[in-house]
Amino acid sequence: MTEVEFGLDTFGGVTVGPDGLPQHHAQVIRDIVAEGVLADQVGLDFFGVGEHHRPDFAVSSPEMVLAAVASKTDHIRLGSAVTVLSSDDPVRVFERFATLDAVSNGRAEIVAGRGSFIESFSLFGFDTADYNILFEERLALLKDLLTEKPVTWSGTTRAPLTDQEVFPKTENGIRAWVGVGGTPESVVRAASHGFGLFLAIIGGPADRFLPYIDLFERAQDQFGAPRQPVAVHSPGFVAETDEQARAAVYDGWLAMRTKIGAERGWAPPRPGDFEREIEGGALYVGSPETVARKVAATVKTLGVNRFDLKYDQRVSHDQLLSSIGLYGTKVVPLVKELLA
Repeated sequence: MTEVEFGLDTFGGVTVGPDGLPQHHAQVIRDIVAEGVLADQVGLDFFGVGEHHRPDFAVSSPEMVLAAVASKTDHIRLGSAVTVLSSDDPVRVFERFATLDAVSNGRAEIVAGRGSFIESFSLFGFDTADYNILFEERLALLKDLLTEKPVTWSGTTRAPLTDQEVFPKTENGIRAWVGVGGTPESVVRAASHGFGLFLAIIGGPADRFLPYIDLFERAQDQFGAPRQPVAVHSPGFVAETDEQARAAVYDGWLAMRTKIGAERGWAPPRPGDFEREIEGGALYVGSPETVARKVAATVKTLGVNRFDLKYDQRVSHDQLLSSIGLYGTKVVPLVKELLA
């Protein structure tokens, strides 16, 4: 990755229909495929789909959705955002993404994470007490599988492998990242295994993540590992004007922030939080010019290789399509001009 790339991520958040009511999961999934196709048409570099197992998100199998996008696109790279590796089997993860890589002609990427939601643990029979060991062991096994050589591995969370080959083989390998929410241990883990670093910046100013990027670089040097790329993922929405963008997403932002905050014990949103996150935090909401200036500032400050806008907001599919179009045709060209 020699130039800065620009992508989009979606968690498959349930959108609203013309009547203001939540759309059916099936319709949301079909809409995501259309959104991925538009992302390719407007020249974006990456389209990421997240994995969740709860009613407010429609996608539990990102690879299936990405395969559908692959069948209708030609250039855009396709990956997870993220694959919840702790509650999955690394062998199956590799097999599914190697298959996606084949049908997309080499455009598949894996972004593996522990997952910020834990519904998959009970669903698939795992204990959250094993949260850390599950991810550590499975990430190490995934690293070995990505070499596409016979693997010998043993651990405490799955059956051992002895000189085991896994199929299908890819033609040129798969780019892989570790999704990190901002703990030093996770940053060092990504460096130790030779994965790219995918930072989820969902609150506060971007520059507070500079120490993590510095740590990632120092850890790679300490491990004697080649330097890997760094990507940033932050939520946002683009409309013709700042006022239109803010009005479109505020209600959905407030509802989701209140709901997730209650689940995790956060303080309720305070008056002005929404505006503060737009003006100096991690919300990239506004006109193309406003969003472009903020994206360019983040890329310059952090020196990252990719910026992904988490575009799915609790709005209509048509509004998301409009936001994607503006991001690809206006925001990204403006960012490139500002960076130049």
